Amino acid sequence: MTTPNKRQMAVALAYRSHDSAPTVVAQGRGMIAQAIIERAKQHGVYVHESKELVGLLMQVELDQHIPPQLYMAVAELLAWLYRLEHLETPADLDALKGKKR
Repeated sequence: MTTPNKRQMAVALAYRSHDSAPTVVAQGRGMIAQAIIERAKQHGVYVHESKELVGLLMQVELDQHIPPQLYMAVAELLAWLYRLEHLETPADLDALKGKKR
């Protein structure tokens, strides 16, 4: 069993089509952060590591929408995840990376 890093932080976001912006649905440090990450992985949810973005999202109250200042950063992450999840072939992956087969 690993000892959780006291500095480790995690934030979970949810975005529903009727929402104006993603919402912070879970956040925590240490053991709580580890539990959030483990739960996400158990459910096949991608875990992105960005200390800077997590630090900013930790300032958002639970069950609140992210602020407009973070829209671009979160939108870029969601767009990247969408492309990653919808790649069908190795050629698609190469195209995403800018390579030719």
